[in-house]
Amino acid sequence: MHELAITESILEIAVRHARAQNATKITDLYIVLGQWSSVIDDSVQFYWDMISDGTIAKGATLHFERIQTELTCLDCGKVYQPDSASLLCPDCQGTRLKVTRGEEFRLDSIEIES
Repeated sequence: MHELAITESILEIAVRHARAQNATKITDLYIVLGQWSSVIDDSVQFYWDMISDGTIAKGATLHFERIQTELTCLDCGKVYQPDSASLLCPDCQGTRLKVTRGEEFRLDSIEIES
């Protein structure tokens, strides 16, 4: 359900920036989602369709870019993408890991009409 609050924030940010540029319509939004961001793009789209109605963003297309998860082993320094079977470092089997990519969530850009 947190996707509703997230979608409301996206709408508010997009409308604010579009109005600052004297836009009459927002046509496209580009959103970056990390694989481990816990945001479900279908839910964001569902809420977007509901809450953007009546705004300059109504009918805008949401474009989602998924970022793969990347881990760094704090024991040996190996940077890798984990597989679904194990998170362990593939080089040293270390468990001291840092997520270096894959938790992102941001509105990257918008396209507008003036």
